[in-house]
Amino acid sequence: MSFDLTNQFLIAMPTLLDQNFEQTVTYVCLHNDEGAIGIVINRPLQLQLGEVLKQMDLNADSDEIADQVVYHGGPVHGDRGFILHRPAREWDSTIKVTDDVAVTTSRDVLEAMSAGEGPRESLVALGYAGWTGGQLEQEIAANAWLSGPADLSIIFATPAAQRWQRAADLIGIDISAISHDVGHA
Repeated sequence: MSFDLTNQFLIAMPTLLDQNFEQTVTYVCLHNDEGAIGIVINRPLQLQLGEVLKQMDLNADSDEIADQVVYHGGPVHGDRGFILHRPAREWDSTIKVTDDVAVTTSRDVLEAMSAGEGPRESLVALGYAGWTGGQLEQEIAANAWLSGPADLSIIFATPAAQRWQRAADLIGIDISAISHDVGHA
């Protein structure tokens, strides 16, 4: 593997028309020789955390918790929850991405969140994006994705509709100015 995209954003090029990834920003949680795992951070679902908690026989302690939007994190395991969060505290099943951010898949983090004792910043997603070894590198070489440094304020504080452009802004790209026609300026 020539480069590590862990803790980076993948920004879908305008020419990427796959319905799973069109105009998405994906936060890469893990990238190694075996492949990559990421969470799409700008596809809100018509679903709130309170509904998810009820399905797990949990109740949100506040409307703020219950009203938190749930995201479509990607096409793999769309029935499983993935919580991208700060700080990178250890839960029963956590992948620590950096010293400041982690992704957790275990029930204990949702129990803590429902009681108002969870991570101070979080993004709850159903599903994730996954690539086999070398697949993501091939897609980048084929100009499906731009990559750039992740900015956690985009994940946790920027409205979802602005995240694609804001992530591109980080690398100096006006994504709306890129042609949708492959091979044309």
